[in-house]
Amino acid sequence: MTQVLRPFMGNFIVVYFDDILIYSRTKEEHVIHLSQICQALRKDSLYANLKKCTFMTDRVIFLDFIVSSEGVSTDPKKVSAIVSWSVPQSIHDIRSFNGLATFYRRFICGFSTIVAPITDCIRKGSFEWTKAATKAFEEIKIRMTEASVLRLPDFSKVFEVLCDASRVGIVVYYPKKITLLPSLVRS
Repeated sequence: MTQVLRPFMGNFIVVYFDDILIYSRTKEEHVIHLSQICQALRKDSLYANLKKCTFMTDRVIFLDFIVSSEGVSTDPKKVSAIVSWSVPQSIHDIRSFNGLATFYRRFICGFSTIVAPITDCIRKGSFEWTKAATKAFEEIKIRMTEASVLRLPDFSKVFEVLCDASRVGIVVYYPKKITLLPSLVRS
């Protein structure tokens, strides 16, 4: 897929294994992009499963993210799974919760700092749940329900990004409520 669709990647498509996301500014442009992709796939005898396709929409679930004209947001089903997670009782439970929550870390400012007490519970190779871990566990759940929509900033306007680092993470502050996509933030 990557080889066949390489000329279009970064211009109007995103490819992940066999998933293709086509993005356009207008419906007319979208029809042209869709036509180009279909021609490229047909040329190499690749076919789409129409039952799995969605056309001409301004909102789609792609790789467990909701991608819309407003930006990228969390999937409510995944957030619900995080919020309903019971208090970890073992190293395995902590790793499972941490894995799911970490998937959406970019939506929570200061995630590494907040989750540090939870990961500290398994640092010595044994399970030791603490009050600080309980507080962090509940904080992550609350923050997930308040997760913002990530979007690219308006590059025609002035904005600033302030960063602060600690032993457990890097915190990025957005003074004017502009949230950058993680690919734009380099640590």
